[in-house]
Amino acid sequence: MTCYYFGRYRNMAGANGVFRALGDPTRREILRLLRRRDMTAGEIADRFPQARSTLSEHLRALRESELVVAERQGTTIRYSLNLAVVEDVASSVMELLGVGRTRRTQ
Repeated sequence: MTCYYFGRYRNMAGANGVFRALGDPTRREILRLLRRRDMTAGEIADRFPQARSTLSEHLRALRESELVVAERQGTTIRYSLNLAVVEDVASSVMELLGVGRTRRTQ
């Protein structure tokens, strides 16, 4: 099996959490919200009809994939988009797919 270097991950197995996190529409919407500004867990929860426990699981998956960073401020947790990881993932996917390279004719 070919071992690709995927950004900060030495192989695709390390990147599976990122792809799993990005595969869920609720998680992608959370990332869209955090692209605009940092938000507390409560502010994020107010935007979705799901139970807070369900959103907590989504936020956990995003933290574990390192797409978001959680910072505790007293009793409040503030979430922010981890731009370094997001940019790394986007760049790696583009490189993997050969985006930006010209195709060779055979």
